[in-house]
Amino acid sequence: MNRFVLNETSYHGAGAIKAVPEEIKARGFKKAFVASDPDLVRFGVTAKVTDLLNEAGIPYTLYSNIKPNPTIENVQTGVQAFKDAEADVIVAIGGGSAMDTSKAIGIIITNPEFEDVRSLEGVAPTKNPCVPIIAVATTAGTAAEVTINYVITDVEKKRKFVCVDVHDIPVIAVVDPEMMSTMPKGLTAATGMDALTHAIEGYITAGAWELSDMFHIKAIEIIARSLRKAVENDPEGREGMALGQYVAGMGFSNVGLGVDHAMAHTLSAYYDTPHGKACAILLPTAMEFNKEYTGTKYRDIAIAMGVEGVEKMTQDEYRQAAIDAVRKLAEDVGIPTTLQGIVKEEDIPALARDAYNDACRPGNPRDVSEAQIAELFRSLL
Repeated sequence: MNRFVLNETSYHGAGAIKAVPEEIKARGFKKAFVASDPDLVRFGVTAKVTDLLNEAGIPYTLYSNIKPNPTIENVQTGVQAFKDAEADVIVAIGGGSAMDTSKAIGIIITNPEFEDVRSLEGVAPTKNPCVPIIAVATTAGTAAEVTINYVITDVEKKRKFVCVDVHDIPVIAVVDPEMMSTMPKGLTAATGMDALTHAIEGYITAGAWELSDMFHIKAIEIIARSLRKAVENDPEGREGMALGQYVAGMGFSNVGLGVDHAMAHTLSAYYDTPHGKACAILLPTAMEFNKEYTGTKYRDIAIAMGVEGVEKMTQDEYRQAAIDAVRKLAEDVGIPTTLQGIVKEEDIPALARDAYNDACRPGNPRDVSEAQIAELFRSLL
């Protein structure tokens, strides 16, 4: 039996944020708890939504104690802030950090026995749906607005842990490319490559099946033709990436990921490396590691990436063509090719251990040991 969980409602396209106050009123919510990154508040991105709430006469409290890799402390102070606000709906505005924080807050409010946060790791046995979340994406990468996953950093133990819970999915996703237009090139590239990693890992993961494959291969195609344009802030590229990352999220949320994400999580926990950047650097190497365990799927990936003449290639050739196309896209949008300056040799045993224990690792199509993960890290120094 396979399970597939998606948003109850989603809005797409320029101007989609106008649906936020309409949905709040239609659903009878009285007060919103707006969770957003401090930088988005500072640069007026959050105000694009809160201005609409003001115009509609909807009261709200703003919470912005959120780090790029959200921490247990961010969640726990958010839980108290939500209680103090006496709100009944969360409006999460941002990328994965705001949405992951909001999911954890919403879950704990309705399942207070998990207030320590750490007990939410893995597939937690929560009983109640979280506080209703309206998720407004400002980056084209994490797809957190459509997933049942969130990731929290345990600063004390220097690790990130993945939480998987059908009770945390936002009831409404708002994917408005105009909310993404202020992203700088570097962030656009990193989040875009994160979306591509979701699509490729989701396509080859051990849990993949026909329904998830449909989403992932289409997402690869959209991202491959859109990311370079999005990095140049071309409106067509922005719109393509907004859709492509969401489509990838519809798939991987339901079937899992692999060793790339397991390793990326440890880089963020140890060095505060932006998640998208970490995924992007690792992706070609992870694809190389997995290529013998993917059947004909790299052929489909090569075609979706726009490689010509794939039908005349041997299996070895199309597998290499898929990897090369991904590497070329990463280089074109300015992603570093190594982990030099990020990873310290002495940390590699601990990084490998934590990556092996990460919730994403079992989904990898090829069994991987701690020693092999350590070698993958070293190969990128």
